[in-house]
Amino acid sequence: MLTRRTLSNGIKQPIRDQVVGMFNDSGKGETPVSRSADALFDIGSVAWRVHGDVASMMVGGISSLLMQMLHPSVLAGVWDHSNFRADMHGRLRRTARFIAVTTYADRELAEATMARVRRVHDHVSGTLLEGTAYHANDPPLLAWVHVTEASSFLDAWIRYGEPTMSAADQDQYFAEMALIGRAMGADPVPTSRSGARALIEEMRPQLRVDDRTRTVARLIMSGGTTSLAAEVPRRLAVQAAVDLLPQWARTMHAMNLSPLERPIIRAATFGIAQTLRWAFR
Repeated sequence: MLTRRTLSNGIKQPIRDQVVGMFNDSGKGETPVSRSADALFDIGSVAWRVHGDVASMMVGGISSLLMQMLHPSVLAGVWDHSNFRADMHGRLRRTARFIAVTTYADRELAEATMARVRRVHDHVSGTLLEGTAYHANDPPLLAWVHVTEASSFLDAWIRYGEPTMSAADQDQYFAEMALIGRAMGADPVPTSRSGARALIEEMRPQLRVDDRTRTVARLIMSGGTTSLAAEVPRRLAVQAAVDLLPQWARTMHAMNLSPLERPIIRAATFGIAQTLRWAFR
């Protein structure tokens, strides 16, 4: 006789398999990152709490990419030195794995992963269309990438996981993530929510939108997943990511949501987030 637990696991397992397939490249032998007692952050850290939620991390990751691409030097580095146009899903998956490894894996593996990314960045340089030089390891440029990622991940977690998160825990999250930012060469690196907001405001005058920005944004919005079953939640995550953007960023991207769409998107995303949490319990 089928038990309730057997039936429950029969529903949960296909959901887990879909998520594992989305975030791990089986062709490269990737498997989910194991949680280590010797990670950069301990089990009680805010980073472990925020980064362990699949749905909000997906929303935050897409939102952070949309913000990052507004900086012409970040855009140029991606445009000139990556295959994102052929593999946007792969780029999102690599970002997710970097976060997982630097949060949960053994300290030695996390540090080696950050060093490897730094070496890749050593070869990412060029000239913007107007003639300004850029380099991926430029500290202020890395600071923009860092602060937009941390802010987006935290904002998505608060919206879909912990709406009552304390200001102290929010500051602690930025203080913890500063460890990653500094290791990657970012400078300045905010250590509080107010510091992150101030840095974003300081860098806003450097942001631009052109044809290449719009092309990348379209790819982010339409980038397919590896399976049809994952496409519906991906599209919803994209809409939730747009909703998560600051109003000024939505305006720059010309991405507007109606007052009717926003509550529907948030309710549906919250429902998927709850389903995924249930599936992984």
